[in-house]
Amino acid sequence: MPPTEATLLSAFLLPPAPLPAIITLKSFTQLFPKSQQSSPQVKALYRDLQNQRARITDAVAKNIIAEVKRGNAQRRAVVRARREAEKEEQDDDVAVETALFGQSANLPISIPHTLTSILPELESAVEDVEDEIRRLDEEAGTLLEEMRNTVGGLSDLRYGRLANGQLREQVLEGLERLEKSCEKK
Repeated sequence: MPPTEATLLSAFLLPPAPLPAIITLKSFTQLFPKSQQSSPQVKALYRDLQNQRARITDAVAKNIIAEVKRGNAQRRAVVRARREAEKEEQDDDVAVETALFGQSANLPISIPHTLTSILPELESAVEDVEDEIRRLDEEAGTLLEEMRNTVGGLSDLRYGRLANGQLREQVLEGLERLEKSCEKK
């Protein structure tokens, strides 16, 4: 069986992921000057680096899962588009035959679905709907976060708590420069 997209991405992007597999604490400590090697901050820095690496690895694993889902959705869309194109092509062929030869008995016959033929179609439709719901949920979450940030920024402005404490002075300075440039003209 050929490797799947998830297998390939995981094999090339994840191992060896944990920091101790790449560099041990002892080796990491030896990279610092001798006077700093015994500092507890070196060990804290190593632990912080280890945590950052673990978070990045988790994010990459989640992105791999999302990419596999996107790939599956794309494959379903391509299959759906091909089916539509085949239907249109058949319709065109039938129209040409009808125009040339009149009604014929060899028109395509619609075959109703059976239980075994409808299940894959329904599963595909369910996956499509779930993907659309997930995408809409993500979009709604992003919009909600943006609105919260905007409201928070406006609240800070209302109460005079700005991230840039020197903003007032900078604005006044900019206005003074603008007035001077206007006076010169």
